[in-house]
Amino acid sequence: MNLALAPETMARWQFGITTVYHFLFVPLTISLAAVTAGLETAWVRTGKEKYFHATKFWGKLFLINIALGVVTGIVQEFQFGMNWSDYSRFVGDVFGAPLAFEALIAFFLESTFIGLWIFGWNKLPKKVHCACIWLVSLGTVLSSYFILAANAWMQHPVGYRLDKATGRPRLADLWAVLTQETVLVNAWHTLSASFLTGGAFVVGIACFHLVRARRAQDRGEEPGAGQRGRTAVMRTSLRLGLAVAAVAGLATAISGDSLGQVMFEQQPMKMAAAEALWDTQQPAPFSVFAVGDLDEGRNDVAVEVPGLLSFLAHHNFDDAVPGINDIARQEAARYGGDPKDYVPNIFMTFWGFRLMITFGMVSCGAATAGLWLTRRKWWLARRLRTAEDEVPRLALTKERELAPFLARWFWRVGILTMGFPLVSNSFGWIFTEMGRQPWAVNGLMKTADAVSPGVSTTSVVLSLTVFTLLYAALAVVEVRLMVRYAKAGPQTDELPPGERELEESVPDRIPALTY
Repeated sequence: MNLALAPETMARWQFGITTVYHFLFVPLTISLAAVTAGLETAWVRTGKEKYFHATKFWGKLFLINIALGVVTGIVQEFQFGMNWSDYSRFVGDVFGAPLAFEALIAFFLESTFIGLWIFGWNKLPKKVHCACIWLVSLGTVLSSYFILAANAWMQHPVGYRLDKATGRPRLADLWAVLTQETVLVNAWHTLSASFLTGGAFVVGIACFHLVRARRAQDRGEEPGAGQRGRTAVMRTSLRLGLAVAAVAGLATAISGDSLGQVMFEQQPMKMAAAEALWDTQQPAPFSVFAVGDLDEGRNDVAVEVPGLLSFLAHHNFDDAVPGINDIARQEAARYGGDPKDYVPNIFMTFWGFRLMITFGMVSCGAATAGLWLTRRKWWLARRLRTAEDEVPRLALTKERELAPFLARWFWRVGILTMGFPLVSNSFGWIFTEMGRQPWAVNGLMKTADAVSPGVSTTSVVLSLTVFTLLYAALAVVEVRLMVRYAKAGPQTDELPPGERELEESVPDRIPALTY
């Protein structure tokens, strides 16, 4: 059988496409839920209408996003029984526990309180209604944590014992499964990356609306009350998105460093493949760029930073880092087979790792620069209004010339980079899952042994084609809905619930019967 068309290969393609597609919605769901909750809290505390309108606007986009996220997540779990039944049968006693927690606790919070939040406007007290969206946000975080716990167990299995009769792992310590170091650092890294994604998303849409308002002003159009309200909402959203993206980007970098150290200890092959480090070196360089001969196991062209990989692995510039060839020989001696069978796809892991870092850090850098530029714009506007007589004319002229250029540059970058974290997340998952091959469960079960025995190549190809086409159609619907409501902006003519009740309680005419 052609290996490219083997059921295992097609099943991996199907699960990979489903996972990457599903994870386009997950980080936005997590971050937009928290952003919406924060904005509603600001409205409850201050009573300012701009926070209410911002809550309704970002909440609407959050609801559109979570709908497809739930659907794609359910389909993803179905594949464990359809294409990976041998895997589910082997690890179900351990792997099923965190997934059960996700369904019973996290999904319950999300599904119950999101309904109360949607239909509770004008029916629930403001503080109770605000608590509902916070519980939804908590549910999204818990959902991601339990799923990451299941994935972390595949990367580094703990808290189990092997059944002597069947050879299958049995759950021995649930607490160890849920709190091992792998899941803690992975959850920290994934959640911070999710908030970077949401922050960049908010910044991009806010930049679009502020650019549109500025162009209308340049054409001499007088903004109405609705436009002024939308501008106020988007200015607030812009600053919030920039702050979230900048802080989350820094947290992503710090957590990524911690996760890298854990991976160097637990999955040395994955990290050696991420650096295309073929032979053990002391100290080990970090490859900025490398082109290698995979058959010969060497790099023909490489741009390296001496000692940096040793520092990333152990926070020491002089430590040795094991290479791909040495690790492969050790695993072959331990588990049997050819050493080449234990080498993952070097091209995908090497470039997936770098593209993940590049797109993520560009977004973080853009957000940090945006915070400085918006602060400078506010400071400059205040300076020009209140202290013009005290400022030298030449300095004012230069600042007036510089501000529009910075503004144009900032708006374009803000809109352009709103999708960068999504690309970074996708490459991050590709690197994570490709880097642990050939293992489905590290050290316990190989991917070739995990696929369903009764599934043929034809059936997997057929379902893969149908799912891919269906997801493409759903993507068109999702994007069109998001674009439509994002371009429409917040409805600033809508009154907050308290004021709406007061207005509706006063009748237009007093009935004669009351006299």
